[in-house]
Amino acid sequence: MPNIHPTAIIDSGADIADDVKIGPYSIISAKVRIDSASRIGSHVVINGPTHIGKNNEIYQFASIGEDPQDKKYAGEDTELIIGDNNVIREFTTLNRGTVQGGNKTVLGNDNLIMAYVHLAHDCILGNNNILANNVALAGHVTIHNHVILGGYSLVHQFCTIGNNAFSAMNSVISKDIPPYLMVSGHMAKPHGLNIEGLKRHQFDAETIRLLKEAYSVLYRSGLTLDQAKEKLMLLSPENNKLSLFIDFIQNNINRGLIR
Repeated sequence: MPNIHPTAIIDSGADIADDVKIGPYSIISAKVRIDSASRIGSHVVINGPTHIGKNNEIYQFASIGEDPQDKKYAGEDTELIIGDNNVIREFTTLNRGTVQGGNKTVLGNDNLIMAYVHLAHDCILGNNNILANNVALAGHVTIHNHVILGGYSLVHQFCTIGNNAFSAMNSVISKDIPPYLMVSGHMAKPHGLNIEGLKRHQFDAETIRLLKEAYSVLYRSGLTLDQAKEKLMLLSPENNKLSLFIDFIQNNINRGLIR
């Protein structure tokens, strides 16, 4: 195939669209599917079962779809699923899932995964996220949409990070982060709302005002978590973005809430 460098090694069991470009010395194993317009750099190793969607760009020396780093793993055919329009930079490591964790690791659409990032087994990432250099996610981490993790941020297993959250560099995240928050530190603590990020995503002034009020209830009122939950339910439930914040507090805490 004209788009595949002659030094690349492609297993006959791989399913690769005709217009996919694969660079020198890359290795593609069986049970790998790569959809149209994706570009694989040099010295990339992709093991399966892995499904890579359309128009992804994977840079040199990345390791995609390798076995999970979990002692419970016993060779099962678990998956890595990558959506469309992602950029995956140098030396990234994206592992497949485990049977115990739902069988799959998932990277959604339009994400930027910078150099040396690690996505462990059973992580689920949504869309339009940015993981800066050297971010490391332990197993079973869930990241929603439009999240930015600063360089060298570390995320404990089973944590959930809500929409439009932001972590400063070197943050150590061991608890769940509600939507719209900024966090930093070791261990990471809340430092207000991600106001600039919200404005970039066209949050109107009234929504931002309501979110500030909700943030104050949760983090500045001195209320216990249960008391804060009760008071949050009295705020404007018809605002969808505020409801997303409140629903996260009420229902989606796996590791305990960052406070």
